[in-house]
Amino acid sequence: METQCIAFQQTNQFDRIFLDYIAQQPALQPFYDLFPTIENFEQQITLQKAKSFSAAQRQQLHTALHKQYSHLPNPPQLALDLLLNENTFTVTTGHQLNIFTGVLYFHYKIITVINAAKQLRKKYPQYHFVPVYWMASEDHDAAEISYFKLFGKKYTWDTTNFSGAVGRFLPHSLQNVIDEVPEMHHLFVKAYKESSTLAEATRLIVNELYGHEGVLVIDGDDATLKKQFGLHLQKELKEQTSFQAVQKTSAALEKLDYKTQVFAREINLFYLDNNLRERIVKEQEGEKVIYKVLNTSLHFSEQEIMQLVEESPEKFSPNVILRPLYQEVILPNVSYTGGPGELAYWLQLKGVFEAFEVPFPILLPRNHALFIHKKDMDKLEKNGLSIEDIFLSPQELKNKLVKVLLQTPLDLAEEKQIFQLNFQGIVQKLTSVDTSLQGYTQARIKEVENIVEQLEKRLQKAQEQKYETSIKQVLSIQDKLCPNGGLQERSDNFLNFYLNDSAFLDKVKSILQPFDFQFFITTY
Repeated sequence: METQCIAFQQTNQFDRIFLDYIAQQPALQPFYDLFPTIENFEQQITLQKAKSFSAAQRQQLHTALHKQYSHLPNPPQLALDLLLNENTFTVTTGHQLNIFTGVLYFHYKIITVINAAKQLRKKYPQYHFVPVYWMASEDHDAAEISYFKLFGKKYTWDTTNFSGAVGRFLPHSLQNVIDEVPEMHHLFVKAYKESSTLAEATRLIVNELYGHEGVLVIDGDDATLKKQFGLHLQKELKEQTSFQAVQKTSAALEKLDYKTQVFAREINLFYLDNNLRERIVKEQEGEKVIYKVLNTSLHFSEQEIMQLVEESPEKFSPNVILRPLYQEVILPNVSYTGGPGELAYWLQLKGVFEAFEVPFPILLPRNHALFIHKKDMDKLEKNGLSIEDIFLSPQELKNKLVKVLLQTPLDLAEEKQIFQLNFQGIVQKLTSVDTSLQGYTQARIKEVENIVEQLEKRLQKAQEQKYETSIKQVLSIQDKLCPNGGLQERSDNFLNFYLNDSAFLDKVKSILQPFDFQFFITTY
């Protein structure tokens, strides 16, 4: 396997806010604390120590995770026990509970934090670093997690009988999907058959694939963990703290012409129960404050809802605005790894962390990769193309290919330039005799220009037909590597590679470099 890197800009797939972040544009610096260099982690560790993640909090975290892993025969016990050590810190990523792990970048996220933890241990041997995968088990958008693509075909799980938090969905009906797939890895058959919830199944899968690397899987849908978040829940309900903070930060970003990713509600919490996850809203009824759960008959006075937080904090589920805060409160965490869209909305949240007096983590971008078969790479090179050309639009790619094959310009640009110079001379001569001829002359010139443009299109079409086989071959490779104009990592499932190569994930680990913000391209 050979690997090369290219700059993100060459893929033309990333928002400016992400590109400016990795380029350390000064305009974005106020929206985060420390840039993700390995040297800056020393300062972040100092901030985390000042937060004073207590021995009692570590014990509660350990107890909760020990219980969450109780159904597995081979938990990552060493990593679990390291959480009790005051010199242990976590490096975290998170993702939805996509069936069969969803798209490739699910793995790139986890491998990024695995490799980051390894490099941090080398740099700071006096500390322990544990990679964490935070399951988005409380999300209720079933459509986003209910499908995956394998060898170009889409497979969909019928979730119409489920509602509420996806982590609580029953996974047994995924056998119907498994039966459709011509070839399926036994890991998924076991996970979805033997687990009682989708969250349990996902933990089993991730543990089988990455448990030996010390990866801990955390389910935030947990009463013990929510108990630690209780004071923050009450502050949010009483004061709508996060709404005000995000409004201010988002306005500042938009003033700099950055597109914001998420929008805050006045209360950024859901009410969570079996088959139910609905927004909580605060209303004034006369002199009384009432908290209502939308689309239900549930309502609470301020005293009642504060008591519910104390007695049953698991009934409250943070949305996209508060979930990052929840994560940082219950973990001794120093960094969060996400994709471009995630990091863009994290940049909206620094004010939230300041309002709740919680340290803001280092934002470490996940690695990005593309895998291209050697035979496809050979075809590109045979046609005089580089891997960077794959990220052109299909028309731009065709144009470049024909230019390379012809070794002459594809268009009539030079001829049009000569025409224009001659036309200028004609106009000058005619108008020097009679200025009223200018309009007539310009109209005739436009007719000639239109004829030339038509000839140019005919030329392009004729050349494309001449090299039709090569064009189809190259466009087929492009569509395979960049499906529907997107990226391989956002479309393909890892089983495309893993079913034929059980060492695939190990090879990915050997390629990705967490502190190198480039796009990794590997020929296999």
